[in-house]
Amino acid sequence: MEDMRNYIQQSEVLKAIAHPVRLCIVRGLINNQCNVTKMQECLNLPQSTVSQHLAKLKSAGIIEGERKGLEICYKVANQQVKDIVAILF
Repeated sequence: MEDMRNYIQQSEVLKAIAHPVRLCIVRGLINNQCNVTKMQECLNLPQSTVSQHLAKLKSAGIIEGERKGLEICYKVANQQVKDIVAILF
């Protein structure tokens, strides 16, 4: 049964990065930590859309944010996801 929990957990990580925008965000954050505003400009998406994608990645344990003054700077916190993205690109 514990093996099945591991499969479920891993599948949730894969589902989180399976969306094209989230995959793009993760790939960008691997090399460069940045805030929502910069991501919004790079992706040409509304701030609310970027924030929703970040929330999904954060809840899956893929990214984490560090507050710097008034902004939050995001980075990839999951080494396994870094390895997966390295294989893809």
